Amino acid sequence: MKNGSTQQNGRKILITGGAGFIGTNLTQRLASNGCKVRILDNLSRAGVERNLHWLLQKHPESLEFQDADIRDVRAVKESVSGVDLVFHLAAQVAVTTSLVAPIEDFEINARGTLNVLEAIRSQTRPPSLIYTSTNKVYGSLQELALSESAKRYVKRGRSGRSISEQRGLDFHSPYGCSKGAAEQYVQDYARSYGLKTVVFRMSCIYGPHQFGNEDQGWVAHFLIRALQNGLIVIYGNGKQVRDLLFVDDLVDAFMLSAQNMDTLSGSAFNIGGGEQNTISLLELLDVIEELDGRRPKFTIGRTREGDQLYFVSDTRSFSRRTGWKPRVSASQGITRLHQWLMDNDTLLEHSLFGSVAA
Repeated sequence: MKNGSTQQNGRKILITGGAGFIGTNLTQRLASNGCKVRILDNLSRAGVERNLHWLLQKHPESLEFQDADIRDVRAVKESVSGVDLVFHLAAQVAVTTSLVAPIEDFEINARGTLNVLEAIRSQTRPPSLIYTSTNKVYGSLQELALSESAKRYVKRGRSGRSISEQRGLDFHSPYGCSKGAAEQYVQDYARSYGLKTVVFRMSCIYGPHQFGNEDQGWVAHFLIRALQNGLIVIYGNGKQVRDLLFVDDLVDAFMLSAQNMDTLSGSAFNIGGGEQNTISLLELLDVIEELDGRRPKFTIGRTREGDQLYFVSDTRSFSRRTGWKPRVSASQGITRLHQWLMDNDTLLEHSLFGSVAA
């Protein structure tokens, strides 16, 4: 099966959080393929107004924008009306924010998702739903046997270096709890009400239109701070390892999921770059030095609550069922994001400053 091929032409699609980083790239793909896209977004995240303006300029005839919050039951029901497919991306995305405001985190991530599900269930012809969850539903993974090299953690043992869906869920942090509760509702609405739903437990997604800050989007944040010659604050020792997935490859996975909804419905999949696209925070500094010709300035802060020292997605389940695999390597993707930031250097003036956790 061809990666990212689409049969969505002519369909009407809702994307909650559609002006965000992932939503912008997804909207661009869908609108370019002839879809009518409705975006529901409250524009609360820095930089998303620029994304929305860019999308409306490129696809003025294909887009409909609804300025609303997923906590607004009536607005959500209106946005779901008449669509064939829903991508539910809108969320509170930061562990740190969830620790400060756990009730708000719950209301957005758990209750907001329930609002979307109920709006879908109320339709005469309920649309399918693709929901973006997180690797944080596996908890801090403190039980993993790890060793240390000079610049990264290394997973030891016979079970392989990646994390599969067979690992039990172990929510840690209010963010992990709210996203985990939401995805469990999504899966149960497939079981209890017959809705067609798929969950993606995403690792680190990166690419153009990402305004990385101290709490989310660490690859973009590192690149932006380095281009500004600013100080990067790394929480922990910097040896934390993640697998990186370029946003184009994620959109490919979305398209394949939509095409295969009948056979995938009710499933949750780990989605990331896999073992071939891993990097540590310290190693990213090395890559940036090669790109910029100078070493980024950084300092070390304390480890954050619930931070995973090591997470690498085992994506074999989704690959077996759809033929998907990442096509953009970590080195290629970082270079492409760096070039996009260089080409859009005026955006750097409006990016958030601060520190970062993986």
